[in-house]
Amino acid sequence: MSGIPHDHYEPKTNAEKWLHSRLPIVGLIYDTIMIPTPKNLNWMWIWGIVLMFCLVLQIVTGIILAMHYTPHVDMAFASVEHIMRNVNGGHMLRYLHQNGAMLFFAAVYLHIFRGLYYGSYKTPREVTWIIGMLIYLAMMATAFMGYVLPWGQMSFWGATVITGLFGAIPGIGDALQTWLLGGPAVGNATLNRFFSLHYLLPFVIVGLVILHVWAFHNTGNNNPAGVDVRKTSKEEAEKDTLPFWPYFVIKDLFALVVVLLVFWMIVGFMPNFLGHADNYIEANPLVTPSHIVPEWYFLPFYAILRAFTSDVWVVIAANWISFGIIDATFFGVLAMFGSIFVMVLVPWLDTSSVRSGRFRPMFKWYFWLLIVDFFVLMWAGAMPAEGIYTTIALIGTAYWFGYFLVILPLLGVLEKPTAPPATIEEDFKATTRKSAGKGVAPEQIPAE
Repeated sequence: MSGIPHDHYEPKTNAEKWLHSRLPIVGLIYDTIMIPTPKNLNWMWIWGIVLMFCLVLQIVTGIILAMHYTPHVDMAFASVEHIMRNVNGGHMLRYLHQNGAMLFFAAVYLHIFRGLYYGSYKTPREVTWIIGMLIYLAMMATAFMGYVLPWGQMSFWGATVITGLFGAIPGIGDALQTWLLGGPAVGNATLNRFFSLHYLLPFVIVGLVILHVWAFHNTGNNNPAGVDVRKTSKEEAEKDTLPFWPYFVIKDLFALVVVLLVFWMIVGFMPNFLGHADNYIEANPLVTPSHIVPEWYFLPFYAILRAFTSDVWVVIAANWISFGIIDATFFGVLAMFGSIFVMVLVPWLDTSSVRSGRFRPMFKWYFWLLIVDFFVLMWAGAMPAEGIYTTIALIGTAYWFGYFLVILPLLGVLEKPTAPPATIEEDFKATTRKSAGKGVAPEQIPAE
């Protein structure tokens, strides 16, 4: 557990002592929910509980849906329609699962960008960050395979396009693509493999989440000020922290209720708002949709994939240097995976000694421009790969890589950050004074 001094579980009854000496599960749960937590956490620290809810929701609804789904190309589409029309509550289960994936990704993007802004990847939390990115990659793989299962037009052709990217890898591409598909083209073997992996990967995610929680409990939670909890004595630690239960649990549950109100409105009144109409047409290998697009949470990286055409100078240069091995398709694949890999490397790319973006005036401008860039790439990914859209995607891609590979390392040298507070307690007092100045009654400010 965290190195912050705090009270640990002490069994009192003989039964508790007997169990604790053999399986200290009660002590583990106690130390988890009573862990000292920085008391200056703001509302951007609520996404952990939303993500936990989404993971449980996806597993429970997924298991039930799997009981009625048939992973065969001749019956998959009909089995989904059977779930929607004939299974008791089947339509609601499917809409919960479908929109639950979207809430999952919305929450994980907010969670990631919060970590990028407040420097949650900096020492000593590098391993926590890397595990989090592995969770994100596992989520992307799970979501992609799940999108194939309804076997609609967009499912089939999306799988054809994305798996075709592996064929662009020089030397091993064709063999790798055939192994992934289970044959020469997207077919029944592909559907069976994707169904099996879609069922398996959520449990891999559960294991990674346990490691993720264990990792940040061991290092302690980051906070908006970016300063560590004082560990010299229990008394000082108590001035910087509050127990996770009940203070932050209640706050997180309140936030979860608010998020779920919006989620239930979407599920109940507009469940297909972010879906694609072509996926309600059964897959037909002989009819190609006019515009193939993935789900919205893949669009920024899809835009990066398509941004590099054969007439882009960097692709021409790479093709010439590699003697024709790296063509536009392979370069796009490298760029797409590279755009995620640079986020994995951010603990070493950010050279600033100040952790939180609150005290980095230059960093704030570039960070908010990165947020805008993310949405621009999302929009460009939904547009046809032609004309001005590819140019916009290319500019957005250039900024994405420039931010991580050039701007972050240089900011650590060029930027003059303001001084962060000496302690979490000092930041907490400053925040409460600011709240009082905005009209919060003094009696509503937590006691010192």
